[in-house]
Amino acid sequence: QVQLVESGGGLVQTGGSLRLSCAPSGRTFGGYAMGWFRQAPGKEREFVAVISWGGGSTDYADSVKGRFTLSRDNAKKTVYLQMNSLKPEDTAVYYCAADLAYSRFGPARDDRRIEFWGQGTQVTVSS
Repeated sequence: QVQLVESGGGLVQTGGSLRLSCAPSGRTFGGYAMGWFRQAPGKEREFVAVISWGGGSTDYADSVKGRFTLSRDNAKKTVYLQMNSLKPEDTAVYYCAADLAYSRFGPARDDRRIEFWGQGTQVTVSS
């Protein structure tokens, strides 16, 4: 069974940092764009960031630009979301996602079309 496995979530104070990781289990994701979404309590899931297979293209939600950095190590088959200067409004469950189509990621895209999803990891930022 194909899975995306997230790790690195936790509790951090405002201004702190966390690094989320996402790695596939059960198959490789050669050629796949990888991204992150998040869902806060009572809110809809929202796009956070995406990176192309080769790592040459990235896009971020306006709310995280300048604070979050997405990278990937294809040799380790892992994607990393470095989150700095965290704010209470960053509190959410963060989901890793993968799809062959980079264009399916973004704030105005229908993320239900994205093929693979992880189970999510909780990030809580205390004020």
